[in-house]
Amino acid sequence: MRFVLKVLFFLLFVSYTVSYDPLDPNGNVTIKWDVMSWTPDGYVAMVTMNNFQMYRHIMSPGWTLGWTWAKKEVIWSMMGAQTTEQGDCSKFKGNIPHCCKKNPTVVDLLPGVPYNQQIQNCCKGGVVASWGQDPAASVSAFQVSIGLAGTSNKTVKLPKNFTLLGPGPGYTCGPAKIVPPTNFLTPDRRRKTQALMTWNVTCTYSQFLAQKHPSCCVSFSSFYNDTITTCPTCACGCENKKKCIKSDSKLLSVVGVNTPRKDNAPLLQCTHHMCPVRVHWHVKLNYKDYWRVKIAITNFNYRMNYTLWTLVAQHPNLNNVTQVFSFGYKPLVPYQAINDTGMFYGTKFYNDLLMEAGPFGNVQSEVLLQKDKNTFTFKQGWAFPRKVYFNGDECMLPPPDEYPFLPSSARRNLFGFPTILYSVLFVFIGFW
Repeated sequence: MRFVLKVLFFLLFVSYTVSYDPLDPNGNVTIKWDVMSWTPDGYVAMVTMNNFQMYRHIMSPGWTLGWTWAKKEVIWSMMGAQTTEQGDCSKFKGNIPHCCKKNPTVVDLLPGVPYNQQIQNCCKGGVVASWGQDPAASVSAFQVSIGLAGTSNKTVKLPKNFTLLGPGPGYTCGPAKIVPPTNFLTPDRRRKTQALMTWNVTCTYSQFLAQKHPSCCVSFSSFYNDTITTCPTCACGCENKKKCIKSDSKLLSVVGVNTPRKDNAPLLQCTHHMCPVRVHWHVKLNYKDYWRVKIAITNFNYRMNYTLWTLVAQHPNLNNVTQVFSFGYKPLVPYQAINDTGMFYGTKFYNDLLMEAGPFGNVQSEVLLQKDKNTFTFKQGWAFPRKVYFNGDECMLPPPDEYPFLPSSARRNLFGFPTILYSVLFVFIGFW
């Protein structure tokens, strides 16, 4: 019995930790349903998706939201989004519902749809920015009219079994929970109204559920060592090794080879690490009171452009960043007493788009950091980051024993004080 309890505790612990991000402990996607009015056979609700993750956004082709109705509800109409299937509505005559499926799947509308189909914060193709990068763009919303449902707070049954793809797997959603009704301000901000009923659904992300292998890797180099520490071999798995394409292949000139697939299958450039993205951290220069790092991000996927990309690094000297030259930068302080994590992102209309693999498939910047004389050193790989994330997924770092190192102490001791002293004495004796 004790063994069974231990196993259950372990499973509960694992199920909790796989969705926990130590660099963003409060990050989640919250889906809020506000019932705005009752109808003869149901209600009209405003559904708002807030991405409270600091550095993980939902990129193209966007989010997909699903749930299961508790009773026999139907969707009469929608604004700002649509279901992917209508389902069997044959029992209805005259007015046909938008969707009759027990488990509807909803996607955002594309930009440019007619104004009579739009509402505020809709129609971005499902792309939602991270909260840390752009709070104003971290919201997506749509309106839905529900029929054959409850018509009061006591008769409404909450939907269940929520799922969220963003755009791929990785999110786990909890059950819907009734919360205090949302308050709204009128356009003149002189009157406050409130929803008739509100419930929330919270979804958290786990990289372990999203993919079998990492999606990025990190390489290192420095001015004090000619060695370049490359990404580990097969850092992102070598399953696509047979399908990769060389950078000088004639196939790259074939029309349509770069067209994204519906299943988002990558077309990777052949490398030893086989990662879609590589981050390179180069310790460039050393000054008296400062030191300088160059960061380069390279895309090896011929079928993917990364919009609104983010790069997160953890390093103790990020508590004293003097200047970032061509990226945006924002400190991340999930624990107020520790300031060792920061988020880099592209400058709008300049380098916020990481192009597909090829001559333009890279972005780079330099960072100037002020030294803390009590902690600064180039020894034992201190100048390199502890963790690196690209678009919210942790990248694989090289093994610590392969980091670029300073000349060994043995070689430095060859020119230490005792050696110099003996040399001077030998020359002095020889002279006499």
